[in-house]
Amino acid sequence: MAVPKRLVSPALLASVFVIATSGLVYQLVSGTLASYVLGDSVAQFSLVIGLYLFAMGIGSWLSKYLEDDLLVRFVEIELGIALAGGLSAPLLFKIYTSFGAFKVALYAFVTIIGTLVGLEIPLLLRLLKFSLDLKDLVARVLAFDYVGALVGSVLFPALLLPKLGIHQTSLFFGALNAFVALAGTMLFPLPRAVAFRLRASAVLILVALAFVGLWLGDVIKATEQHFFGAPIVYVSQSPYQRVVITRSARTTRLFLNGNLQFSSDDEYRYHEALVHPPVAALGRAPRRALVLGGGDGLAVRELLRYPEIEKIDLIDLDRAVTDLFRDHDLGKDLNGGALSDPRVSVHNEDAFRWLDESKELAYDLAIVDFPDPSSYAVGKLYTDSFYLLLRERLGVRGVAVVQATSPGYARKTYWSIVQTMEAAGFRTHPYHAYVPSFGDWGFVLAGGPGLEIPRTLQLDAGSLRFLDEVVLTEMFQFPKDRARIEAPVNRLNDQKLVPLYTSEWGEWSR
Repeated sequence: MAVPKRLVSPALLASVFVIATSGLVYQLVSGTLASYVLGDSVAQFSLVIGLYLFAMGIGSWLSKYLEDDLLVRFVEIELGIALAGGLSAPLLFKIYTSFGAFKVALYAFVTIIGTLVGLEIPLLLRLLKFSLDLKDLVARVLAFDYVGALVGSVLFPALLLPKLGIHQTSLFFGALNAFVALAGTMLFPLPRAVAFRLRASAVLILVALAFVGLWLGDVIKATEQHFFGAPIVYVSQSPYQRVVITRSARTTRLFLNGNLQFSSDDEYRYHEALVHPPVAALGRAPRRALVLGGGDGLAVRELLRYPEIEKIDLIDLDRAVTDLFRDHDLGKDLNGGALSDPRVSVHNEDAFRWLDESKELAYDLAIVDFPDPSSYAVGKLYTDSFYLLLRERLGVRGVAVVQATSPGYARKTYWSIVQTMEAAGFRTHPYHAYVPSFGDWGFVLAGGPGLEIPRTLQLDAGSLRFLDEVVLTEMFQFPKDRARIEAPVNRLNDQKLVPLYTSEWGEWSR
């Protein structure tokens, strides 16, 4: 039965929109997984999208060899995208956690999906050539293609990733592609036997995706528990990162995007080293303190040991993290309910923007506890521009401290952070402490011209588990293999720190 031309054009143009949206979403899923697993999110996204576009070019070139039964070929390709794209995230994650050949699988999936999408657009142009004039045909197909890409790029971070998660998003769009293929077999005239075969294939793919979706939670949990090495007691996906907490008989651990943030059996070493030396350098207990990052509230917990504290502003972008550590028993048990203290105000904002726009008065103390500069989004928080804003927030004798990665694993990165803070006008005193979960870890004490290395704690050392005045003095001494070396200043317009960090840490992962 023939289909009126007035139905052919809208149906196929709607397919263009779905193809463009789903194709881009699959690449955003792949890029997100790559940034989680391989780090350096900008480089990984750039490579994934670049390979995807190249593969689309291959598909477009190959389309010239398809000459017969174009509508059948179109439906078959749509089914291929549904299967490859829908299963891409679960299979990539399983490969990463079980086999280790993640890069090979990642680039294979990107190439397959890109080639299939590249095949479809030329086929659609050829299918529509009798329904529209050439200029209208090209204009409409490309317009729907670009609008679909825009819709996918907007939906992914705002809705799909935080609400569905990476794996469910790929399954959802796989099912959407399968429905498009199924609709095509019903809307367009096809031989009965061919239509039956294509419909059966579409239904089988939908059933397979539904089956994977039904068991996905248990499979991912088992896979992640194998990867993290302990039972998972909490997991959530925010627009910014995947939050996982594991608990064993000995320790509770927090992972963000698969990276360990702390282990409860030794986090006290890190947080005592982060908070109490700058208070000692201040020479008195602070009254107003600023904490940038540190949404787990553990640095805030240490600050609240000082009864003189009147106000603490915590600035952390991710509400999912601060809500977890303020409202959930898991988080409150770790930080002692620090984020519920009436003296603490939580602001879920970008720290750079908050420093630039906030009208808050100067602080006695600033604790800067950001993740390591593994991406340019985080790297901007380690630039001289950021440290200039930070200086403006400190009083005349205000003191700041910055966590600055490991001077052992990333020696040049560490001293680059020191150099950058000095370029912003800070006087610095670098120091380090051993944290078993991370190794030798670095910090930078910073302040005005009169800043001196602290010798006396402002808190009774008996109340601390790690620090005393002997350890405090020793932390400011570096052995020869970790002593200062020449390193670049990290500026906002070049961000030399990010590739430096990626390179240095990458050498230890080989």
